[in-house]
Amino acid sequence: MTNLQDTITAPATPAGVSALAVVRVSGPQAIAIANNCFDKNIENAEGYTIHYGHIIDGDVRIDEVLLSVFKNPHSYTGEDSVEISGHGSPYITRRIIETLLKKGARMAEPGEFTLRAFLNQKLDLAQAEAVADMISSNSEASLQMALNQMRGGFSKDISILRQELIDFAALIELENDFGEEDVEFADREGLKSLIAKLLTQIEKLRSSFAAGNVLKHGINTVIAGKPNAGKSTLLNALLNEERAIVSDIAGTTRDTIEEVFTLNGIQFRLIDTAGLRESNDTIEQIGVGKTKESMLKAELLVYIFDVRTTSPTDLAEELRLLPKLGQTLLVANKAETDTYTASEWPENTVFISAKNKDIDALLSELKHVASHYEFGNETVVNNARHADALAKSSDALQKVLHGIDHGLTSDMVALDIRNALYQLGLITGEVTNDEVLDSIFTRFCIGK
Repeated sequence: MTNLQDTITAPATPAGVSALAVVRVSGPQAIAIANNCFDKNIENAEGYTIHYGHIIDGDVRIDEVLLSVFKNPHSYTGEDSVEISGHGSPYITRRIIETLLKKGARMAEPGEFTLRAFLNQKLDLAQAEAVADMISSNSEASLQMALNQMRGGFSKDISILRQELIDFAALIELENDFGEEDVEFADREGLKSLIAKLLTQIEKLRSSFAAGNVLKHGINTVIAGKPNAGKSTLLNALLNEERAIVSDIAGTTRDTIEEVFTLNGIQFRLIDTAGLRESNDTIEQIGVGKTKESMLKAELLVYIFDVRTTSPTDLAEELRLLPKLGQTLLVANKAETDTYTASEWPENTVFISAKNKDIDALLSELKHVASHYEFGNETVVNNARHADALAKSSDALQKVLHGIDHGLTSDMVALDIRNALYQLGLITGEVTNDEVLDSIFTRFCIGK
């Protein structure tokens, strides 16, 4: 666990040459330490003020900077904080850090600034995790979902659930205090109604995890089909760049190629695969095996075939041999000529010419797929830790119902209620332990 009496520092901008670089300082001595490295007196500076001057080490000027002062509790960490904005030379940044360390600061651990924000009750645990999600967001959908959680939407839902349960748990615990009196303060039917309502709300949150995971990481989309069907050409057309090698020679793609494609704010994680066919080539066999593995993990399969050389009967046989899959889009490629009759093919078939980049019909279908994951202001669970805690709280509440129906004593019912409260508390950090905090915050970058 972090020592809150330490004053910590770290660069807040990525390593490398840039126009600007920012160094953060936070802790009880942040302003005093920064003052000892600055050629102007900021010891009595007001919060939310910016000061122009130079970082100095003795008589040596290190850099011309802007220094921002934040007074506790009105800062990100809830502590006195300083942010030094200087020139983006890695050498200058290192010298500023060295000077701060010499004056009494220590290097921050990964995620320690946000950990301090949590410990100082500026953020709860779910909001702190949303900070990491926002930093790593790579699409409009993942960003908006992280912002919603940072604003406390999910935390509010969990707190309401937990408080309702706490109010009833207090009555159950009161019964335990009067165990010898054989009295009931908590209405069992009322408790059952409350548990049923809570289970409905928890299940709604749990069921959003699949969509939340997609919004966060993207739709795992596999492009599969026989050799020379146009898989790599389609990948290049979707990305609008020559990412994959295209050749008339069958079996050119031996391994999976993964790229990211964003449509309507939703990310599609495209995986171009080796052509599906029997082969005596050992390397190609490995590629086909990887294709089948990727297909089993896919949320969406884009199955492409050459409409000029494939009959509806051939396609049906190809699909019959595939493993049982989820959502599938059938893509009839090389449809640049009118040599096909659309009505002969399955209803969900789209016709494209990947070579000519005529893929509007497919893009329209992908937009339709993306629309299933759009959300407004509703709470969406996108964190596996949260989903696991919700599942365990649901199990505990189911045991409460079972215990009431079978006449268990109030002390036994109370045990399951406490477990449900514990699991819900783990989400927001109302109950936690050092191992959980270490697991969460060590995944942050240094400086955040």
